[in-house]
Amino acid sequence: MKNPYTLHTLDNGLRIVIEKMPDVRSAAAGFMVDTGARDDSPEAAGVSHFLEHMMFKGTSKRTWREITVDFDRMGSSYNAYTSEDRTMYYGWVRTADIGKQMELLADMMRSTLPVEEFDMEKNVVLEEIAMSKDNLEHVMFDFLQEKVFEGHPLAWPILGYEETVGNMTRDQMWAYFQRRYAPGNVLLLVAGNVDPKAIIGMAEELCGSWQPYADAHQRTIPTVRTGVASLQVDRFKQQVVAITYPAVNAVDKRAETASAAATILGGENSRFFWEIVQEGIAPRAGAFHLDYADSGLMILYGTCLPENTEALVDALRREAQKICSDKIAPHELDRVKNKRRTGLAIEAEAPYHRLTQLMDDMQFRGGPRTVDQMLAEVDAIGVDDIHTYFQDFPINTEGHLTSVGPRLWPEGSTTGT
Repeated sequence: MKNPYTLHTLDNGLRIVIEKMPDVRSAAAGFMVDTGARDDSPEAAGVSHFLEHMMFKGTSKRTWREITVDFDRMGSSYNAYTSEDRTMYYGWVRTADIGKQMELLADMMRSTLPVEEFDMEKNVVLEEIAMSKDNLEHVMFDFLQEKVFEGHPLAWPILGYEETVGNMTRDQMWAYFQRRYAPGNVLLLVAGNVDPKAIIGMAEELCGSWQPYADAHQRTIPTVRTGVASLQVDRFKQQVVAITYPAVNAVDKRAETASAAATILGGENSRFFWEIVQEGIAPRAGAFHLDYADSGLMILYGTCLPENTEALVDALRREAQKICSDKIAPHELDRVKNKRRTGLAIEAEAPYHRLTQLMDDMQFRGGPRTVDQMLAEVDAIGVDDIHTYFQDFPINTEGHLTSVGPRLWPEGSTTGT
């Protein structure tokens, strides 16, 4: 089969990856910036996410109203998001409008960060921070990362804190923007029924004049902490607990195996579902593999009434012990692999989803993979691979226990504020 990918780098360092999908009628384009919350400084925690908001607030060509109207005029499905290690801006349109979509996104990537919009948007972000504190699982996840990655930039929340966002200045953001949004730190992704040569030509016209910037910023590899930490929050009625262990990172070839292992343990129709939820120990219990380029976590969690916390933690540890000591049944793995195959097949038909997959591949795998290659990796996972994974990354040790809710549990643990 002909290679569907075209890779190109502009003279200023901007990388481009294009996937030609001749059987679809739409196309998606996105700019991924290799920066996120872990690249924020301690005094400016939350700047990456706040900046994402400001990128929609005006350019030298458009006001924020015109940006919004222009997206809607072409019927675009568009958005942006910030994670710990990337920021993504994208739009998905019919093929005929891909040039317009690229032009609008490229214009946004050179935002002027309008001074008159800065304080107003700061209030929006502060509202988001306040809202996140009303969500028990959001509070738990932020607290978990704060404790598990203590002393490392991954410890602070993507949204930042009221103090850091509240004190942030437009000049601070502008300096960060100039450093981290330099073309050598940006990836343009396009997927759909497009002409690669035409896309490269448009990219050169739209982005070729962007000035390079030598950013010496280096990320540090985090240490995954062990211990016990609890956060008492009286306004919640339920308790949520999590047990966290080191896992493979996103670059490791075993990342697909780790994801399958987590799904067997705590996904749909998983061991946690049958042995914890259906047994009435807790209404919700799960497991997931969280990975970055240089670190990974296996997180076991559950939500319950405060008085059932001990029983829930005992059940989580019991199932973790069993999956480490005994091989899984073949039918468990088959079910998970079939679910993954279906997901990949569906995503292969949608340009937006291919953007996400290409982004992961470019960031973590060194180049794009076809869906057939991704399916082959799923097919290759065997029962012995799951068993070996848990021998290499056991979850039958103490790990890091985190507890959030109205009950200060366990007693004597490190508490948060």
